[in-house]
Amino acid sequence: MRELVLFLARSLVDQPDEVQVTQTEGPEAIILELNVAPDDMGKVIGRQGRIAKAIRSLVKAATEKGGKPVFVEIQ
Repeated sequence: MRELVLFLARSLVDQPDEVQVTQTEGPEAIILELNVAPDDMGKVIGRQGRIAKAIRSLVKAATEKGGKPVFVEIQ
Protein backbone atom coordinates (compact mmCIF):
# COMPACT_ATOMS: atom_id res chain seq x y z
CA MET A 1 0.00 0.00 0.00
CA ARG A 2 2.83 2.36 0.83
CA GLU A 3 4.22 2.10 -2.70
CA LEU A 4 0.79 2.75 -4.21
CA VAL A 5 0.30 5.98 -2.23
CA LEU A 6 3.87 7.05 -2.98
CA PHE A 7 3.38 6.51 -6.72
CA LEU A 8 0.05 8.36 -6.79
CA ALA A 9 1.34 11.33 -4.81
CA ARG A 10 4.54 11.67 -6.84
CA SER A 11 2.46 11.68 -10.02
CA LEU A 12 0.40 14.62 -8.78
CA VAL A 13 2.94 17.04 -7.30
CA ASP A 14 5.53 19.43 -8.73
CA GLN A 15 8.20 18.40 -6.20
CA PRO A 16 8.16 14.57 -6.18
CA ASP A 17 11.40 14.37 -4.19
CA GLU A 18 9.65 15.89 -1.15
CA VAL A 19 6.94 13.23 -0.99
CA GLN A 20 7.23 10.92 2.00
CA VAL A 21 4.94 8.12 3.14
CA THR A 22 5.39 6.60 6.59
CA GLN A 23 3.57 3.46 7.62
CA THR A 24 2.44 2.83 11.18
CA GLU A 25 0.96 -0.54 11.95
CA GLY A 26 -1.29 -0.81 14.96
CA PRO A 27 -3.24 -3.74 16.38
CA GLU A 28 -6.45 -2.77 14.55
CA ALA A 29 -5.34 -0.91 11.40
CA ILE A 30 -2.49 0.37 9.26
CA ILE A 31 -2.03 4.13 8.98
CA LEU A 32 -0.19 5.70 6.05
CA GLU A 33 0.92 9.29 6.64
CA LEU A 34 1.48 11.23 3.42
CA ASN A 35 3.74 14.29 3.69
CA VAL A 36 4.23 16.65 0.73
CA ALA A 37 5.72 20.09 0.24
CA PRO A 38 3.45 22.93 1.43
CA ASP A 39 3.10 24.25 -2.13
CA ASP A 40 1.84 20.85 -3.34
CA MET A 41 -0.73 20.31 -0.60
CA GLY A 42 -3.58 21.66 -2.72
CA LYS A 43 -2.73 19.34 -5.59
CA VAL A 44 -2.92 16.28 -3.35
CA ILE A 45 -6.15 17.35 -1.65
CA GLY A 46 -7.90 18.74 -4.73
CA ARG A 47 -11.06 20.77 -4.94
CA GLN A 48 -13.39 19.92 -2.08
CA GLY A 49 -11.09 16.99 -1.24
CA ARG A 50 -11.89 15.01 -4.38
CA ILE A 51 -8.34 13.83 -5.07
CA ALA A 52 -7.79 12.88 -1.41
CA LYS A 53 -11.03 10.88 -1.49
CA ALA A 54 -9.94 9.18 -4.70
CA ILE A 55 -6.57 8.19 -3.18
CA ARG A 56 -8.34 6.77 -0.13
CA SER A 57 -10.79 4.88 -2.34
CA LEU A 58 -7.98 3.30 -4.36
CA VAL A 59 -6.17 2.23 -1.21
CA LYS A 60 -9.37 0.77 0.22
CA ALA A 61 -10.02 -1.15 -3.02
CA ALA A 62 -6.45 -2.50 -3.05
CA THR A 63 -6.58 -3.65 0.57
CA GLU A 64 -6.69 -7.39 1.11
CA LYS A 65 -10.08 -8.76 1.92
CA GLY A 66 -10.22 -9.75 5.56
CA GLY A 67 -6.96 -7.93 6.32
CA LYS A 68 -6.39 -4.89 8.47
CA PRO A 69 -8.02 -1.69 7.20
CA VAL A 70 -5.64 0.92 5.80
CA PHE A 71 -6.17 4.64 6.46
CA VAL A 72 -4.43 7.49 4.62
CA GLU A 73 -3.67 10.72 6.48
CA ILE A 74 -2.45 13.70 4.49
CA GLN A 75 -0.19 16.11 6.38
